[in-house]
Amino acid sequence: MASEYLEHKLALLPDMPGCYLMKNINGKIIYVGKAKNLKNRVRSYFKSSHEGKTAKLVSEIVDFETIVTSTDKEAFLLEITLIQKHRPYFNIKLKQGNGGYPYIKITNERDPQIKIVNSLSKDGAYYYGPYPNVYAADETVNFLQKVYPLRRCNGYQGRPCLYYHMGQCLGPCFRDVPKEEYDKQIKKIKSFLSGNVDSAKKLLTQRMQTAAEQMEYERAAEIRDQIKYIEITVEKQKIISNDNTPRDIFNYYMDKGWLSIQVFFIRQSRLMKREKRLFPIINDPDEEMVSFIAQFYQQKNQILPKEILVPSSLPTDVISNVVENVPVRTPQRGQKRDLLDMAGTNAKLVLEEKFRLLELDESKTTGAMNELTDAMGIAPGHRIEAFDHSHIQGADIVSAMVVFDDGQPNKNLYRKYKSKTVDHADEAASTREVIRRRYTRVLKEHGDMPDLILMDGGEIQMNAAKDVLVNELGLNIPVGGMVKNDHHQTADLLFGNADTPLHLDPKSQGFYLLQRIQDEVHRFAITFHRKVHTKNTLTSRLDAISGVGPKTRNKLLRKFGSLKKISDASEQDIRDLGISETVAKTIKFSLGKITKPDEAKE
Repeated sequence: MASEYLEHKLALLPDMPGCYLMKNINGKIIYVGKAKNLKNRVRSYFKSSHEGKTAKLVSEIVDFETIVTSTDKEAFLLEITLIQKHRPYFNIKLKQGNGGYPYIKITNERDPQIKIVNSLSKDGAYYYGPYPNVYAADETVNFLQKVYPLRRCNGYQGRPCLYYHMGQCLGPCFRDVPKEEYDKQIKKIKSFLSGNVDSAKKLLTQRMQTAAEQMEYERAAEIRDQIKYIEITVEKQKIISNDNTPRDIFNYYMDKGWLSIQVFFIRQSRLMKREKRLFPIINDPDEEMVSFIAQFYQQKNQILPKEILVPSSLPTDVISNVVENVPVRTPQRGQKRDLLDMAGTNAKLVLEEKFRLLELDESKTTGAMNELTDAMGIAPGHRIEAFDHSHIQGADIVSAMVVFDDGQPNKNLYRKYKSKTVDHADEAASTREVIRRRYTRVLKEHGDMPDLILMDGGEIQMNAAKDVLVNELGLNIPVGGMVKNDHHQTADLLFGNADTPLHLDPKSQGFYLLQRIQDEVHRFAITFHRKVHTKNTLTSRLDAISGVGPKTRNKLLRKFGSLKKISDASEQDIRDLGISETVAKTIKFSLGKITKPDEAKE
């Protein structure tokens, strides 16, 4: 339901194309979208029911603004610019770079080299790749330098380099290598990298036979290994098209608010690389795909193909205009259509795998709960409530409770308690107090009782909890004690009247769940204690100022929140709270010297 303020803004929306920017309570842009009709699109967020990521987005929107454009295409281009500028949380965001896959480069120089690079540049060089296997790329370059050498030295030095003597350099280190000689070698390298390996194998076979005839058996074995390398790394890559056109293929699958995207990179007639992305999405999947593709080619060093293939539901003309007029097509039959369908099938499998893993995680956590109850010999259950105490040398004693349902934390049910126990060393008293307060209230409100209670501590805390539950409240809830070792790591679980702990398998799901619960309740207690201690320290400093009583102190805390901010405030800011001029001057004088970092943190 939109607020009255948003209702007024919605009524003023134009029936025109453009972009809209959703903002949260802090005025931060959290989502950017485009629309052919701003009025219909923006109103749909507040006039329809949603689920998943869209529902989360709508719950955080407190304001929006719009930018009208002349056409839908202009809106699309503007949307991409705004997403890149503001990086909104709810928009699809792409990582920069090419994923770390290497390319093989033949440099554009008088004396060219062949090398491995991690990015592409418009420098006139020849690039092949990307290669999904770094080792294979490195071995390919080493192989080519031996079979079709170019330059491996730093250039002219008046004498042949070591690589020249090894037959891996054409010799620009001591002579002027004719351009035709380089061109001949480069033609062979390009043919090899394009998949034509028969001539290279034939040449190597001849060299191997010659070496064997001359009884150079080590040399023959080395050449044999080079031939084997071609067979297992180069020829193994299946040729999937009949031309060498570099093309990228995009397809997707959408289910349960998630978009699964597959990108196939076809280079040298082979599938050289695949990328997969998963996003929870807000808009129509086709619109999100167009946005994804546009952002994809705006990444640094992302080389453009000669052709892009997409499913028929996407606007090929819009994508082509955005991606520097690269032809964008939807194949209807043949190998290209098969590749597009294969990308779609892979996208579906990846998303289904994600859902299966989520189900598996759920079964693991439920299974972990069952492992715990089985080890303790109690009935299977669903809810665990765990408690811990925290203090600093007896000051500001607090207790905290966390709740786990079927092995997952339920943070909505966490509770914090400021202890009234005077003696901080009396762990039993602190335990009795928090257990009494918690379950007296649950009984009074007819709330749900846990199936198991865990105390972060040993036998003292466990027995104190059982004493209150059984003897005061008449409750028969199993209670265990979580024990840590000398390294403050989860070690054992105490239960019942046994003198020895229940030794859970440290590799079991049950032990892992116990460890998570103990870490979580300790974290929650420590966090709460720091807040209480900081606030009490701040309060004591204010109480020490003449003329500042509880009412004045509370006004200052509510308005400024810290001593540093009170100190930085002007005298008039303080007086605006209804504080007299005399007291305001006293406060400014008393806090005027807060410059140390530790004081500022208060």
